[in-house]
Amino acid sequence: MQIDIHSHVIPDRIVAAIAADPARFQARIVGEGAARKMVHDQGYVYPLFDEFRVVEAKLAAMDRKGIDISVISPAPPMFYYWADADLALHVASLVNDGVADMVARKPDRLRAMATVPMQHPDAAVAELERVVREYGFKAVEIGTSIEGAQLAEERFRPLLRRASELGVFVFAHPYYVGAKNGLENYYLTNLIGNPLDTTVMLANLMFSGRLDELPDLRIVLAHGGGFAPYQIGRLVHGHAVRAETHGASRSSPKDLLKRIYFDSLVFDPQALRYLIDLVGADHVCIGTDAPFDMADDHPTATLDAVPRMTPLERQCVCCGTALKLLREA
Repeated sequence: MQIDIHSHVIPDRIVAAIAADPARFQARIVGEGAARKMVHDQGYVYPLFDEFRVVEAKLAAMDRKGIDISVISPAPPMFYYWADADLALHVASLVNDGVADMVARKPDRLRAMATVPMQHPDAAVAELERVVREYGFKAVEIGTSIEGAQLAEERFRPLLRRASELGVFVFAHPYYVGAKNGLENYYLTNLIGNPLDTTVMLANLMFSGRLDELPDLRIVLAHGGGFAPYQIGRLVHGHAVRAETHGASRSSPKDLLKRIYFDSLVFDPQALRYLIDLVGADHVCIGTDAPFDMADDHPTATLDAVPRMTPLERQCVCCGTALKLLREA
């Protein structure tokens, strides 16, 4: 069995709401049929593929890729972290109810992941509790930063603590990365900006002591953890020699890294081999990033190419790790 932990949707409930009131949602739907696109006032545009919204299209894509179960998460533009409390909570509830609708259509093939209005922590906790209570959600997707604020900030700790108490795992996914210096060209906002944001988030969680305070919190990092696994030695060395890094946490960054879970989306078999060796196959799971163009459309071939993959390692990456996160092991 193969389980995809990183598969995006944009449910019809939010698509219809945006189409009906583009001014309120600061986004609009343009084009017709297969040419439809979502256009956000902030400037980003992407195709509104059927796989985002139609269960049958999602299942057909899964079948092509050999995926048995997908944990479906809202596409990051649906985070709406810039919005006021009323709009942000409205969007989150529309999206989450829409995700629940899709899972209810095919509960043997789909699992649900929520979004919450992180910029309004009380509302975020309330929405997380609602989807767990009403639908049994076992995962929540959170941006690696919240409109420039770090997840390690004190105001976000209640949400992280509540997720830990509820047994819900956190999937940390980069939000919108603007054209920072040096990233203006060549799609570097995604190619470098996204993994960089993940790396910055994790380093802040480590050095701030947040991971020490929440020992039962389970975090999954998109895109193989950004650059963090591949520069963990630098963080360890800095923690040893720089006072700034160990004022709040005495834990070694390498020990903390082994508490983190990762998807397989690194696009290089040697890199994936290194990640498995570093954290263990029981902390790595398949991630495709479907249906964006930065997706892995051949996850089986990806695993086939990993050097020295043992049957036990493959079982962990294919489904064992995901089942553990979903508490279905």
